[in-house]
Amino acid sequence: MMMRAVSAAVMLGVTLCGGAAADDSAGVSDAARGATLTLACRAENDLYRGLVAGGSVVQRASSVREGIEIAAPGAALLVLADGYPEWRTEVRAEEYAVAREEGLTLLVEFPAEAPGVEFAEPRQARWERGVVAEGASLGLPPLAILALHDCQYLPCRAEDPLLVLGRVAGFDRAVFGMPAASDPLLFRTDERTWIATTRLSGFVTSRYAPAADWATLWTHLLAAIDPAGAPHRLQVKPLATPAYAADEPLPDSAEAESLASFAKWCLESRLLIVPEREPELHRLLRENVEIVPPPAATGGDGSLGILEGYASQILPDGSQLQRTPIRADCQAETAAALAMHAKLSGDARSEQVATNLMNYLYETSGMCRGERGNPRHPAFGLVAWGDVSPAWMAGNYGDDNARTLLATIATAAKLETAAWDKPLLRALYANLRTTGTLGFRSDNLTIAMIEEHGWKHFHDAPTVNVSPHFEAYSWACYLWAYARTGDEQFLEVTKRGIRRTMEEYPAGWRWGENLDRARMLLALAWLVRVEDTAEHRGWLKQVANDLLKTQQPCGGIPEQPGNASTGHFLVPTSNEAYGTGETPLIQESGDPVTDQLYVSGFVLLGLREAVAATGDAELKQAEDRLADYLVRVQVRSESIPYLNGTWFRAFDYRRWDYWSSSGDLGWGAWCAEAGWGPAWTAITLGLRVEGTSLWDVSQSSKVASQLGAVREEMSQNDGGPWRGASQ
Repeated sequence: MMMRAVSAAVMLGVTLCGGAAADDSAGVSDAARGATLTLACRAENDLYRGLVAGGSVVQRASSVREGIEIAAPGAALLVLADGYPEWRTEVRAEEYAVAREEGLTLLVEFPAEAPGVEFAEPRQARWERGVVAEGASLGLPPLAILALHDCQYLPCRAEDPLLVLGRVAGFDRAVFGMPAASDPLLFRTDERTWIATTRLSGFVTSRYAPAADWATLWTHLLAAIDPAGAPHRLQVKPLATPAYAADEPLPDSAEAESLASFAKWCLESRLLIVPEREPELHRLLRENVEIVPPPAATGGDGSLGILEGYASQILPDGSQLQRTPIRADCQAETAAALAMHAKLSGDARSEQVATNLMNYLYETSGMCRGERGNPRHPAFGLVAWGDVSPAWMAGNYGDDNARTLLATIATAAKLETAAWDKPLLRALYANLRTTGTLGFRSDNLTIAMIEEHGWKHFHDAPTVNVSPHFEAYSWACYLWAYARTGDEQFLEVTKRGIRRTMEEYPAGWRWGENLDRARMLLALAWLVRVEDTAEHRGWLKQVANDLLKTQQPCGGIPEQPGNASTGHFLVPTSNEAYGTGETPLIQESGDPVTDQLYVSGFVLLGLREAVAATGDAELKQAEDRLADYLVRVQVRSESIPYLNGTWFRAFDYRRWDYWSSSGDLGWGAWCAEAGWGPAWTAITLGLRVEGTSLWDVSQSSKVASQLGAVREEMSQNDGGPWRGASQ
């Protein structure tokens, strides 16, 4: 049999929970003599290692021919796909025949051929997931969903498959039934021959999910294949696990260590751009290519920026694809987390990278230059959505600007510098003057829109956008600016927007999801800071209580469905709709999953600021429970260091595993962002360790000293349409 080994890096990535290590030599040991189960595979195969670690008595052969020779008559022989995905497993017709003559039960993975089966050329799964067929004895409920990620599989026809691959909607069950179009993953050609059209035995290396369900599937499958019917125990450990078990005691230093782990991830994530990669990355961005494999080495000092993060796609070798966008918010939010860690630990590299990222954002990148760096241009002072890519350079999202500015405030405070006060104040005023009379700015004002109409058009417009996800962090920035500068414009426009939003709460909120409430907490907490009234405290308590109604005993806040007609994340209404838009992590209310990208970190920040503003004991208890939960679910991975210390988007708190409906375009269950929720989780944990808040830690800002200079710059454009060089 022609089999080619997968890379040594992949093989060494398998981690066992304990037990004996698999040796490299094939053949029959004294302990394995009489075994009714033989595996033809390399010693590093996940299934083989898991069986050995679990104490099962198995034989290992180095080829199908040797496997037939050493297998006892009537025993089971599994020929596993060591060459996957590059090479298909070669079992010749005569070997199938000999196995049949010997009475062997045969399972072949990813075969080059099989009697009576015609295979098409291999395909790569993208949105397809595994589904357990009705009547399959695999230890899992009918229609249970399994993730095989971007597996390579062999399309074919099969009668009564036990496991199929297809596009299905659902959290852990195909709620609309079997997909209309599907391909078999596991089936029998006769009573003694089983075919797997992909590598099922690489479930650890390829990070198939949910982890416990794959162990269950293999345990039951082996019991069906092994003529002895003996139970086989698998002992394996996923390559990426939560930092702590649900009930494991946390050390007193857990939150500081969690921040340190995230800071280390930022530095070792392979997302910091190094000089050798920059030309190619910029070329890809100009061509709108946003997904690339990770590089082999770490490095980068922040002076060339940091990429957005890791997409949710997981390849057969367990690696995860990087997202190439160089986002403004990710630069500042990563810098803030590093600055927080540097302040607590004295880590010089974290401080230097944080400083470099901020200098890149405001000085050397294109995000604050060009039109946005020209005082005569109506977009002066705004921060581009991202760098290099024309599509990203065109955008001016208010929320992304706001998170960039909040992170700038945090970074400057922790590094005790005024270096970015001028661009900070410019951006505050640039966003303020494109906010309408009712306190709303709308989602995104592109450069083209601003040039066509001028900033005054948006300033004077009666815009209404009851969407805290897009508006609330801008209001938080304006409240901070009012407190630091005394400029009443910031306060008045914010109060109008917040009042309208709270008058329409909750039915009139555009999305009505927890990510809206999560964002509103910060604005309301800081409104109490500047105007501590019973009404303002009531608004804050109302939103916080509604958000916390479903907080779980573990501390997590489960994702909730949004407005069925206006919600941003709409659940798929058919199998065919899965993976076609931005969808939630749930299929139905009650699915036990939390969202660390869009919700959890922002709730933690909002609760920290709310507690600091009000001293509310109930909110403090909820904050503590959420912080405990987030520390526990942080990613730990010795085998994949560029994931160690981040937070994946989804966490299933019943399984205690990274799992959800993962149909969101690129931002599914396993994505990891350099900014957004993960960064704010780390930043807020640092604030908690220090016993302070973002509002308090930034009290000493000297941004007001730039008022005269910035107002003079801003006055150079009258707010009308852009007239180009003649202006």
